[in-house]
Amino acid sequence: MIRLGFGDRLMVITIYILLSILAFTTFYPFWNAAVISLNVGSDTAMGGVTFWPRAFTLENYAIVFNDARLLNGFWISILRTVVGTVGSIIVTAIFAYGLSRNDLMGRKFYMILCIVTMYFSGGLIPSFLLIRELGMMNSFWVFIIPSLVSVWNMIIFRTFFKELPAGLEESAKIDGCGNWGTLFRIVLPLSGPVIATLGLFTAVYHWNDWFLPSIYISNEHLLPIQTMLKQILNSNIVSEQVSQLDSAAQGQLAKMQTVTSKSLSMATMMVATLPIIMVYPFVQKYFVKGVLVGSLKG
Repeated sequence: MIRLGFGDRLMVITIYILLSILAFTTFYPFWNAAVISLNVGSDTAMGGVTFWPRAFTLENYAIVFNDARLLNGFWISILRTVVGTVGSIIVTAIFAYGLSRNDLMGRKFYMILCIVTMYFSGGLIPSFLLIRELGMMNSFWVFIIPSLVSVWNMIIFRTFFKELPAGLEESAKIDGCGNWGTLFRIVLPLSGPVIATLGLFTAVYHWNDWFLPSIYISNEHLLPIQTMLKQILNSNIVSEQVSQLDSAAQGQLAKMQTVTSKSLSMATMMVATLPIIMVYPFVQKYFVKGVLVGSLKG
């Protein structure tokens, strides 16, 4: 046991106090949103609801889960996240593996082209015109195809692949594997930490993105729940939100006069946030290792 002096103990206490304050300020807004979503809306409007529901109710969640439009947006978000994450990881890994090969002709030129795209983009209007000309307006694939390749993730993948022992590829070639076999049978199975880390970052992007659908999607059956949540948060009165609900939800809402736009938006936000939060504990152990093994070197 190391005996700490007064100055060291004071420093440790100060660090714990500051970390506790930081943890509280980070967690409290989420907790307060959960409390409001579980409180009677008319009671919340009176104020004073902070750490615990004053008038507990599940009416807000009943409205959310009885609205077919919101449920459809929830499943669109899940489908987009799964397909977009898997597709992006596979395509980016293939791209990175090619650029990690020293025998690739023009490798430096391709890297320069990729890096340029990290600093300069065509802008919103050219991107909109491109998507329209490609026929991806009001299409599910507008969520997937434009984000298949991430240059930053490609660089991390490439750095990790270059650090793998060269003997692995030589052994794979002796066993008869070509480039595809080496990638999918040798390289990717050894890339679990970096795949888990980048996969989570990509999944969070797809799950949280509301801006892209608001530009390219006008069909409400293709809107993810995040875009719908943004619409709810932008509404100022209950009647505006009620007009967007389907007939079944409107009928139930008519029986629940205590629901307000604020309580309904908080319930929708919790439904949209909890699934991605529940994924973190399962991949947290890969974070530090995944980021370090793919860290950039000069």
